[in-house]
Amino acid sequence: MKALVTGAAGFIGASLSGALLKRGYNVIGIDNLNDYYDVSLKEGRLKLLQCMPNFQFKKLDISNCTEMEELFSVGLFDTVVHLAAQAGVRYSIENPKTYIESNLVGFGNILEGCRQGKTSHLIYASSSSVYGANTTLPFVETDNVDHPISLYAATKRANELMAYAYCHLYGLATTGLRFFTVYGPWGRPDMALFKFTRNILSGEPIPVYNRGQMVRDFTYIDDVVEGVIRVIDKPPKVTAASEGIVTITPWRIYNIGNSRRVQLMDYISTLERELGKKAQVQFLPMQDGDVPATEADIGKLEADFGYRPRVEVEEGIARFVAWYRAYYRNNI
Repeated sequence: MKALVTGAAGFIGASLSGALLKRGYNVIGIDNLNDYYDVSLKEGRLKLLQCMPNFQFKKLDISNCTEMEELFSVGLFDTVVHLAAQAGVRYSIENPKTYIESNLVGFGNILEGCRQGKTSHLIYASSSSVYGANTTLPFVETDNVDHPISLYAATKRANELMAYAYCHLYGLATTGLRFFTVYGPWGRPDMALFKFTRNILSGEPIPVYNRGQMVRDFTYIDDVVEGVIRVIDKPPKVTAASEGIVTITPWRIYNIGNSRRVQLMDYISTLERELGKKAQVQFLPMQDGDVPATEADIGKLEADFGYRPRVEVEEGIARFVAWYRAYYRNNI
């Protein structure tokens, strides 16, 4: 099986690529290696992948139409896992144009590449951010998601609708995955766990928004990768009428979360115990574009694929701290 993974140097992309390689896939990974966060972290992830057989990396930008046309013209992919995107709710307020180029234009290029290349299955990253200011927990895939409160969320919802159109018109089988606060070793430096760990160890204050009244569904990276792989193994079926018109649109959306509410202050307390050091907490008001609570209903993913997360927050934080200490001890 030949898989294209976009964003292969990213947090989820690198972990997924490694898992696919271990399962015998030929993986072509692409990434533009932008400087949204420390590029050396991305290069470190790639270094691990490049030690494995059947991995090929190309530095490409999904928003570059010419590069994407060339990529799909020279290689046919059984599966495309599209994880490349400009991430971050808060950054989208400061740099909206970047999100339009990467998350909208870039996704359009991927859809068109899959159509022209007759890809069997496109899996793409959506986000829990699409649920916006919904207050009823847990979030269910059938909830209304037409009122995003950040541009990042709007681009992810737009991706879902763009995918639906391609499914309906061209029979392109797609699965969108709404990720809930993914964390773990090799994570992103702009995410809470990474920032909190760095600041606590250096004796700097940690910013805690909404004065600590936050709830999150923290999902460990290995559980996310397991969910993605299960989806890859079972693409939606395409049913067509005799005239060739698609009669059943092969479009699916799933939540991938831990399905457990965790109070942010409890999360910080667990991290303090693991580090053996107290945090200097700086309580701040809610940020624009942020939400006070998230929790995933994963019943649909469990019913269709037998998915159940295995790593509880306490264990996940311990694994992250162990990685963080080792990585920065060896990379200073």
